[in-house]
Amino acid sequence: MGRESSYYVGNSSSAQQCSTDREAVLIPVIAFGLGTWQVFRLGWKTELIARLEDRLIKPPLLLPPKIDPEAIKDFDYRKISTEGRLKHEQEMLIGPRIRDGNDGYLVVTPLERADGASTVLVNRGWISRDKKAQVDRKEGLPEGRVIVGGLLREPWRKNMFTPQNRPEKGQYYFPDVQQMAMVTGSEPVWIEETMDPDLLKAWDREAKGIPIGRPAEVRLVGSDGSYAMDGHQETSIRSNTQGPPK
Repeated sequence: MGRESSYYVGNSSSAQQCSTDREAVLIPVIAFGLGTWQVFRLGWKTELIARLEDRLIKPPLLLPPKIDPEAIKDFDYRKISTEGRLKHEQEMLIGPRIRDGNDGYLVVTPLERADGASTVLVNRGWISRDKKAQVDRKEGLPEGRVIVGGLLREPWRKNMFTPQNRPEKGQYYFPDVQQMAMVTGSEPVWIEETMDPDLLKAWDREAKGIPIGRPAEVRLVGSDGSYAMDGHQETSIRSNTQGPPK
């Protein structure tokens, strides 16, 4: 029995040694692969930002009466101008959304255009939670014909952690353009109303319940490129600290 016990202990130690050897080889390889992928992704992202910023500097387009949703990707981030009546009775609030540490909502309102032009969805901007009720923000509900200037955007992509919208209860957590267009009888076209960054104007709008529009700029997560070195740095760190198997 004593010999058998010693034999199995020896085999277990050998298996652990093999496992350690495999990890010593695989960890740097995997980390380097991730780093290479991140550098490739950074190059793609840099090119994308340059292309979108080039669109931003072009003069605004007059939004045509009818828009082909399939063509929007080629005009993503293009400045546009259009006019019509905001259908406040079909307003949708997406939230919660945080701005400068304050809880609130994005105000999405169908814009009914004249002369047979399609109705489109306008993300008018952010309001604070205490201005949720329309009765508390009359100044933020313009009547009659309005001119909307903003960015034409591709439909958003929902991540796996965002809850499903409940349009039947008026609860929206994510801008599902197709769904919101269907609910309001609009064309699935998403416009983000823009405004020049102005702190005093933003405070005044927040107090009155007037939506605060986004600035006309490209916003992509991680666009500073700092993440691109993480994978290769990790390769170097792990390779230098792994040491020989013991």
